[in-house]
Amino acid sequence: MSCSFGNRQGRIITGTGRSHEELLARIGRDYYVHNHSKVEIARSYGISRFQVARYLDEARALGIVHIDVRFPSTATDLDPARLASSLGVEHVRITPTGQDDRATRDAMARGAAAELASAAFPGATVGISWSRTLDLAAQHVTSLPPCDVVQLTGALPVPGSGNSLELIQGLGRHDGVRTWPLWAPLVVENKQTADSLRRQPEIADTLRKADTLDAAVVAVGAWMPGLSTVWNRVDNRLRLESARAGAVAECSGRLLDASGNPVDSELDERVLAVTVAQLQHTPKVVAVAQGAARAEAVRAVLAAGFVTTLLIDEELAVALSGTAGRDPEATAKR
Repeated sequence: MSCSFGNRQGRIITGTGRSHEELLARIGRDYYVHNHSKVEIARSYGISRFQVARYLDEARALGIVHIDVRFPSTATDLDPARLASSLGVEHVRITPTGQDDRATRDAMARGAAAELASAAFPGATVGISWSRTLDLAAQHVTSLPPCDVVQLTGALPVPGSGNSLELIQGLGRHDGVRTWPLWAPLVVENKQTADSLRRQPEIADTLRKADTLDAAVVAVGAWMPGLSTVWNRVDNRLRLESARAGAVAECSGRLLDASGNPVDSELDERVLAVTVAQLQHTPKVVAVAQGAARAEAVRAVLAAGFVTTLLIDEELAVALSGTAGRDPEATAKR
């Protein structure tokens, strides 16, 4: 396990001459690197141990402390069928973890492209979300039968990558494919703007089309820095409020807690995307996730009960291999 720290200029703590962010970094260093106890840190900084615990959580939520866990290379011993049974899904597909992130993403993109092509049949309605991996997957799709392809999330531009609107337009180039684009951003400024956009006929039609999906391909993010593209689109207040409300996973802009329940937050009102309920009514849902750091998020999405096929890399497969089956109540949600 490794920890990294980053200092940023911020507000000043009265009487210390240090920014709040620097204080968070120092407390994180003392706890994670120097192995000081919370009681020792509290005594050193003149605060309570409960404040220390809260500051450690805040440091991780803000990305000041980043924990990287690397698992031993034991993925060759994994049985996808056994893992699928323990996780409560129909299928688990495991792709090789490459020498770098780009190689791993390309392998996963090819796997996602195969799942998308397999899920589509003549006359089907297939939805697809957006992530860097799914964006690349669309480029690997060589053919699709005549079907409807629905954009499940509004556009979220990411430097160096495409967006969900470009992805859907690319799939629409296949003969006989009819696309349902979502002409809106994924995250807007406030609820009023989101409500106004949802009333636009083209947007309303696409959002309603998600009620009748035969299959969907979505990506799983963790609600923390660097593990969700939505994280960077909201301010620190909303990030922390959502985390304190229990958010651990993000799927198509929707936040879930560890039990798979949607998190009631301001973000949910500002997102233009498929809902958790719509995914739960979809017969086949392929969820794509990469990296051991997303293990908790994947468990949360599985607990929501809508995933039938899980596409993951070897590193994440190892992290999930000890996970017990889902709670019967969670399974009953499907």
